[in-house]
Amino acid sequence: MSRTHSDSLCVLPLAVERDGFELRRRGQLVCRALGLEGHELVRVVTVLSEVGRDLLGAPGLRVDLHVASPLREADLFRARFTWSGPRVPGRDALDAAERLLDHCRYTASSGEHALTVGQRLPDSSGRPGERAERARTALLDSGDLSMGEELRIQNRQLLQALEESRAQQEELQRLNAELEETNKGVVALYSELSAELEETNTGVVALYAELEDKTRQLRLASEAKTRFWANVSHELRAPVNSVIALARLLLAPDADPLTEEQRQQMSLIAGSGSTLLALVEELLDVAKAESGRLEPHLVPTDLRTLLHQLRGTLRNMARDGVRLDIPDVEDVPELVTDEVMLTRVLRNVLSNGLKFTTAGEVRLAVAVEDRAGRPWFVFTTTDTGIGIPQDQQDRVFEEFYQVLGTHQRGQPGTGLGLPYARRLTSLLGGVLTLTSEPGAGTAVRVEIPARHDLTAPDTSQPGAADTVRTGSLVVVDDDTTFIELLRPVLDRVARKVTEVTVSSRAVDVIRAERPDAVLIDLVMPAPDGYVLLQVLARDPETAHIPVVVLTSTDPGDVDRSRLTHARAVLGKTHLTPERIALALAIDPAGPVRTPPAEAGEQHTSAGATP
Repeated sequence: MSRTHSDSLCVLPLAVERDGFELRRRGQLVCRALGLEGHELVRVVTVLSEVGRDLLGAPGLRVDLHVASPLREADLFRARFTWSGPRVPGRDALDAAERLLDHCRYTASSGEHALTVGQRLPDSSGRPGERAERARTALLDSGDLSMGEELRIQNRQLLQALEESRAQQEELQRLNAELEETNKGVVALYSELSAELEETNTGVVALYAELEDKTRQLRLASEAKTRFWANVSHELRAPVNSVIALARLLLAPDADPLTEEQRQQMSLIAGSGSTLLALVEELLDVAKAESGRLEPHLVPTDLRTLLHQLRGTLRNMARDGVRLDIPDVEDVPELVTDEVMLTRVLRNVLSNGLKFTTAGEVRLAVAVEDRAGRPWFVFTTTDTGIGIPQDQQDRVFEEFYQVLGTHQRGQPGTGLGLPYARRLTSLLGGVLTLTSEPGAGTAVRVEIPARHDLTAPDTSQPGAADTVRTGSLVVVDDDTTFIELLRPVLDRVARKVTEVTVSSRAVDVIRAERPDAVLIDLVMPAPDGYVLLQVLARDPETAHIPVVVLTSTDPGDVDRSRLTHARAVLGKTHLTPERIALALAIDPAGPVRTPPAEAGEQHTSAGATP
């Protein structure tokens, strides 16, 4: 309990009604001297009058006005009423004191009563006791006032208070008028914005319909182009094979002898035919990849042998003064991938480096990285060639595009090498990226998983698809048409499928369903697939659930750094039960899991768009 220093100002007995007026007058003088003005002064004087009037007539009633200075607290102006007998303060007086002032305390003991009321004083920088001295001086200089003079002073104060109240009321009315005017403006602005928004929505709907039509036309054109490539490739391959076979027959040792010039010409024909056949095969593979008919054949791959074969195949392509460095590898994890596809990818990027490097070296580096507990192989090809300008580095992945100028002058090619390599890399579950600087060379980075999940099951046997089923699956995609097309495929992968078409509901549905796996589209209205994947990865309740990302975006444009929690990234074209099962790493030899409360196949929909 803190100690309190008190300076008494005056002690006034209260016996008759005039004493109440005197208490009010002295209270005003003391308040002004202590720095209490305006409403605070009116509240203090009002409480003193009410308490004095309520207790008037009590035996020995008197009031002590003083200044209290509690330690670590603001100074207080206090009035302490004391009396004896059975009289107690009225409820109205106590309520007024508690409501209007900062301090009110009533005590009674053995017939002696005390009621103390007080008000905090404003901060003062003067020395201690200076306020009390000013108050005593004010009381000494005040003299005595008649009751009429006292009433006139009270009337003036009352008029002043009424004037202040009227001014406040007028200010309140003015503010209300301004607020009403502002509200009218807000309503008008809201109406205008609503009309503009409705007009904009109408335009968006029309634009969306136009985009849908353009998308359909582009899809038809792309399909026609793919069919054209495939047909032309098939038609070209037969005569090219015939040319190569006839040239080899003429060059065979047991064939009729040719002159040296004829033999050289036939060798040129055979070499040109082989080059043309390789280009046709490449074009056919691109057409297959676009139509979804080019599927990887996943087998354990001997990386050391693969690199040795590349070294022998490409050595003769290096120019004089250019060194080809392809390392041997030892003690690396098992690589399960499509050996032919990986060979073509590395051969394309290495031959590109050799083609545009006239001095220095073309080097292949092989590294193994751990990503979310799974090993990945990283093949990095670097060269000291002429490099690619910054504004051309994205375009080199466009089919048939060739960088103009010194990059292509005198160099053969169709512009399919890098696009073809990137497409094959995506089929292997990886990503291919390129960085380059003119005059400083080019680096191509190929990243693929060491085990492209599991080898595909033999679907030629009856019921093979059923052996890869999981229990429950949640698919999140705002494209209802795609979900309808995907539904028969998912029926062969999971016994229960829950469809979510509103991405904002996806997390709640996944937490409620606790599925065995989740399929998420990347491109959706907020939150998109990237955000959902991060939320699921951070939540302990969902972090363990396998997630596969579905996207119609070119895999090379996917930000893999934000998809480390994903089990795999699959293109939306040509999705099969086997590909999804491989991506989810469902063990075909394991037992078929059944959801606890479901025995048959089920589809539920959450957040379907109306």
